[in-house]
Amino acid sequence: MSTPHHQMHLAAFVTAGPGRPGGWRYPGSEPGWLSASYYQHIGRVLEQGKFDLMFFADILSVPDRLGGSVDSQLRYGALGSLRLDPTPVLASIAAVTDHLGLAATVSTSYLEPFPVARSFATVDHLSHGRAAWNVVTSFQDSEARNFGNDRHIARDQRYERADEFLEVACKLWDSWEDDALVMDPAAPLFADPERVHRIDHEGQWFSVRGPLNVSRPPQGYPVIIQAGASPKGRDFAARWSDVIFCSHASLESAQEFYREIKERAVRHGRRAEDIKILPMATPIVGPTTEAAREAERRLTDLVEPLAGLSTLSYHLDVDLSGLPLDEPLPDVDVPGVQGHYKEVVEMTRRDGLTLRELGKRYGGRTEGEFIGTAAEVADSMARWFTEGGCDGFTVGAVHTPGAFEDFVRQVVPELQRRGVFRTEYAGKSLRDNLGLDRPRAGAWRERRYGG
Repeated sequence: MSTPHHQMHLAAFVTAGPGRPGGWRYPGSEPGWLSASYYQHIGRVLEQGKFDLMFFADILSVPDRLGGSVDSQLRYGALGSLRLDPTPVLASIAAVTDHLGLAATVSTSYLEPFPVARSFATVDHLSHGRAAWNVVTSFQDSEARNFGNDRHIARDQRYERADEFLEVACKLWDSWEDDALVMDPAAPLFADPERVHRIDHEGQWFSVRGPLNVSRPPQGYPVIIQAGASPKGRDFAARWSDVIFCSHASLESAQEFYREIKERAVRHGRRAEDIKILPMATPIVGPTTEAAREAERRLTDLVEPLAGLSTLSYHLDVDLSGLPLDEPLPDVDVPGVQGHYKEVVEMTRRDGLTLRELGKRYGGRTEGEFIGTAAEVADSMARWFTEGGCDGFTVGAVHTPGAFEDFVRQVVPELQRRGVFRTEYAGKSLRDNLGLDRPRAGAWRERRYGG
């Protein structure tokens, strides 16, 4: 079952904890981050708005990249100050929703393929085919130190490990044939041993015998999300991803990225439409344009510069604490997320920002084109979509749950009126709603290396 090609897809970017250093202080923000009912409510709201999926970001440490201290993260409620394990959160949301896709971020750098494949197969079964895995490689030494290592794996090596990790996960999901679970009490035959297979994987990074002790997921493989922005990361994403999450400061940079990834996908032996590219959009909706801009100013005022800079230091993997706050961000060698660096360089040069101003702006992380009335926000989103910048958006919330409630109540009907967004779900599974085929066993082998 396919979603009409001319309609955009929407994912919601959520954290199992406070998301933005100014947002948790904003009037109306509800601090329910330690309660399952909090995330269940957001899930219901997003399903009411016909969102494709709810995507939980995650990291494996409290970042200390700014000045070697966790102070700014904890003090200001910045990135990683509090993060619940997202996978159990998905299971709680699955219990109260029927169509919404459920994505969790899990790193390939420090975990092992068997428990990760088992976990996502479990969520896919419990949700009747709505699980998704945001694959990250991690990149911070602070994360490495939580897993018994002094330093993080080098960039090329972590993508090599991730590549093999995905291969092993797919082999494990394929270790049960689709009809292996018989459950015939009369025979008796619970599972057919002839249709369940060891994988006997021996590689550079992993040795895994198998089979998985969970039957093949309803979707074949859970939907794979990735956000690679470096050349190596883009190649990895083009090979493995069903959905790519990215961030752009302009439509022009989004269009360039969109063209390149689709071309890479074809070189990997895939169809361009097999990958959905969903750049980040963080709308602020108001009854008037000026009211929305005033809300943006209030949110920005609530962001301490060091809160935003600590988050930027984490994303770039560069200690910015020694740089002058009242001068622009200089050229720096960035071992971290290349996409975020390109975004802030573009922002700094376009708007003439000092590092202090960049810290406040980055901590708030709003995009100017998506601030205004519901009609104006919908117009901007439709423009990016129809002019080849994306297949839809990953929608962030400046405060929760209110910003998601505003978007669903006000912007979604505008998108529907423009004919660019669904009024009903296409099917039950996440793959149905994304217009993606269910992969047959062994489908991962058809994706070529070196694209």
